[in-house]
Amino acid sequence: MSACRVLSVAAEAFPLVKTGGLADVVGALPAALAPHDVAVRTMLPGYPAVREALADGRRVATLPALFGGDAQVIAGRATGLDVLVLDAPHLYDRPGNPYAGPDGRDWPDNFERFAALSRAAAAVACGLVPDWTPDLVHAHDWQAGLTPAYLRYGAGSAPPSVLTVHNLAYQGQFPGERFPELGLPAEAFSLHGVEYYGDVGFLKAGLALADRLTTVSPTYAAEIRTAAHGMGLDGLLRERAAVLSGILNGIDTDVWDPRTDPHVAMPYDSKYLRARAQNKAALQGRLGLALSPEAPLFGMVSRLTWQKGVDLLLGALPSLDRAGAQLVVVGSGDADLQDALLRAAAAHPGRVAVHLGYDEALAHQLHAGIDALLVPSRFEPCGLTQLCALRYGAIPVVARVGGLADTVVDANPMALASGAGTGVVFTPDSVDDLALAIERTIRLRRDARTWQGMQRRGMATEVGWRTPATHYAALYRALRAAHARRR
Repeated sequence: MSACRVLSVAAEAFPLVKTGGLADVVGALPAALAPHDVAVRTMLPGYPAVREALADGRRVATLPALFGGDAQVIAGRATGLDVLVLDAPHLYDRPGNPYAGPDGRDWPDNFERFAALSRAAAAVACGLVPDWTPDLVHAHDWQAGLTPAYLRYGAGSAPPSVLTVHNLAYQGQFPGERFPELGLPAEAFSLHGVEYYGDVGFLKAGLALADRLTTVSPTYAAEIRTAAHGMGLDGLLRERAAVLSGILNGIDTDVWDPRTDPHVAMPYDSKYLRARAQNKAALQGRLGLALSPEAPLFGMVSRLTWQKGVDLLLGALPSLDRAGAQLVVVGSGDADLQDALLRAAAAHPGRVAVHLGYDEALAHQLHAGIDALLVPSRFEPCGLTQLCALRYGAIPVVARVGGLADTVVDANPMALASGAGTGVVFTPDSVDDLALAIERTIRLRRDARTWQGMQRRGMATEVGWRTPATHYAALYRALRAAHARRR
């Protein structure tokens, strides 16, 4: 059977541009799929960082008058990825992150910016680029959510599409009066198209019109079909349950490898866990924490939002205080939560450290140096930080939701007695239950043999892309075969 050609469409891809886990997934999947004879080209907006990385790019297509200006499609390789870049300076040549300006506010033309990405991707999928037409399109999140709509309502033959939901909370909803700007036929503005409560719903369009739907863990695939977690889309997702599946994310185990990590003070493996003490001391020293090898050191690396349970962590600080524990938080997000964390650090010098903003090297150092990772999320499609923690011998303390429930085995007495247990899992999402989980983690740490057993089991857990890539490759081939039968 010939190689399966896939056009992956996304707003970000690591290491070219990253704001969260979406970029890690989009950046890692092509290499993971290559052994399965799947050839991926990743289509990205032409942000300055992406254009700079594409030094050897060549123009392969032109899109005149694309949402306010002419655009080109540039093909080439950048940081190991085969990319197709939508070079539209009027939409993407600006400072700030992919979605917001330096002031933190969403770009006012995000409607045009990401409609353009979807429209261009559909054109590429239907033969815009000479000598390369994909067998299918894999769109990621709301920013690429209109791609299935442009494929469904476009003229001529179009390949099938897959839409992956990385976080249902972000839906890309815009005023309905803007629908005519999309260039879609009138019938597309309907319950079974892009219309969503009178508005234009980018993610809703993809959920309604893609041939297959995936999300990033089996538990999240079930949760989003309920009113509690469906974010208003649960009815549609129940209706499309037959084509919805959950495939766990992985992490790049070459990048995240404590044996070879250039960012950590002392490389180590599961047979040499004592080296983690040096990494702990290095982390404490870098962040101004007291150099105390005995103090339990908890960490969080996350977007600082209500979803991630940062307010729960703030409420549970007295439990950490009573135990003589330390806390380090790395991330950025809501201003009120950032301010509250900074106040906590000022009130607990040497005990609480906060680093605002994402720092890739510091994230590696954190996982290598902390004793336990806190992930008290109220909902979590998959989560990657707990996978990094398992890989690095840090014990994940997680809420029993989404991908956290799928990846961490609670170290309850029965699990420990049978030689299982890789972390501490708690429910429901409350300050009291997080505090109890912290206390249980500290008790487990006092038993060195039990703790090291948990660390070694975690480090032996398969957290890479081998199994997820197998599932994606099977999904692609089944979709391609079904499409061929219909033609």
